[in-house]
Amino acid sequence: MTGAIDADHVEALLQASARAGQAMTYGEVLAAVGLSFSRPKMRALCKLLDDIDAAARGRGEPELAVLVVRQSDGLPGQGWWLGGRPRADGYAGPWEGPEAAAYVRRVQRETFDFWNAR
Repeated sequence: MTGAIDADHVEALLQASARAGQAMTYGEVLAAVGLSFSRPKMRALCKLLDDIDAAARGRGEPELAVLVVRQSDGLPGQGWWLGGRPRADGYAGPWEGPEAAAYVRRVQRETFDFWNAR
């Protein structure tokens, strides 16, 4: 399924979102690449986001997956918290609630600042 989603398109979309200082929901990202929301498509998108972030780390860029959030609470899904992303900053707090939201906002701000300068 990840082959059905154009990685370059998603990466460019999220870079533009970062420049605008805005997160996107999973459904918005899928719609922007011409797909309707479904759990299998969302899982494929999450896998693709992991791949995009791994490549970004290799280029010294901040992650983009942190910009893709649930509509319900504005936080990334479980895959973002458990994915292969290293926690160089040592965050080991909750995945939901105010502490998680503050952490996500901080990581998003780093991404926004990086891409806004480009």
